[in-house]
Amino acid sequence: MQVDIKTSNIKQLRNTFSHVARRLGADKPASRYQEATFDMQSDANFHYRPIWDPQYDLYDTARTAIKMADWYSFKDPRQYYYGVYTMNRAKQQDAAEKQFEFAEKRGVFFNLSEKEKEHLIFAVLPLRHYEWGANMNNCFCTSFGYGAAITQATMYNTMDRLGLAQYVSRLGLLLDGNTGDSLEVGKQHWLHTPEWQELRRSMENLFVTKDWFEVFLAQNLVMDGLVYPMFYKHLETRLNPMAGQTFSMCTNFMQEWFTETQRWVDSTIKTALDETPENKEILSRWFDIWMVETTRALQPLMTALFAEEAASTFMQIKEELLVRAKKIGLKTPGAPA
Repeated sequence: MQVDIKTSNIKQLRNTFSHVARRLGADKPASRYQEATFDMQSDANFHYRPIWDPQYDLYDTARTAIKMADWYSFKDPRQYYYGVYTMNRAKQQDAAEKQFEFAEKRGVFFNLSEKEKEHLIFAVLPLRHYEWGANMNNCFCTSFGYGAAITQATMYNTMDRLGLAQYVSRLGLLLDGNTGDSLEVGKQHWLHTPEWQELRRSMENLFVTKDWFEVFLAQNLVMDGLVYPMFYKHLETRLNPMAGQTFSMCTNFMQEWFTETQRWVDSTIKTALDETPENKEILSRWFDIWMVETTRALQPLMTALFAEEAASTFMQIKEELLVRAKKIGLKTPGAPA
């Protein structure tokens, strides 16, 4: 018996969804990122205003001083939609897990002296609470931001912050042999140790900042732009003689994540400030305000962690951020030419 298997070619009637085709100007193939991003947020047929904030619609462009002709002008250079985001983070998590497993098997942190452990706990573990604060701030941007082009990316950033906090917690568990005691000590440093209180105060001030785009800039550009190089670049260099290269290995995810995230943050802010001169003035003013605030907040920690090198190290960190901000297009008085 002979069986003939025939195939049929089905010609698709259109290349993408109608709302995406309107964005592209023609019915042509669209990327998965475009189809998962364009016009995904509801903009009509709202049944009520929020009873806790009745002067605004449920989704309202007036929740920020920044004005955009099209809120879908924001593009994530990473092209992250849910599928790509989760696959990329899964690969990074696998790599990070192997690094932590190696550190645990070798017992590098557990074999440190008590004084060295106390220094690591003071210098690093309170950052898990900093990451929780950053999670809250990006969640605020997701809640009140306008347009899926920006809010889906801030949601991914929100979840990333939980992962970052968990990796800092893993460092603590390596230090205390999985008892969790170091995490409680780190929490008390965040809540009570004088050197950490100014940074905590700045974070809590940001919690009550009403403009979501100001929160976005303050957290993701200014605070992260100073905190990450300070702890995961310059402090790492000082801690390596104590813990070998293991500290660098266990914080590799943080360093890679910051490098990747900078591209999205810079692109978002540049898109907004290029829109109108008024946006540029507002964003530059916010940048100046939070640079002053965060610089003041980090001074006690810089002195405690870097001693006589504190001034020169912090100057280098600030200059790098000012150069980055100037490249974006922000007005940054005092930035190196």
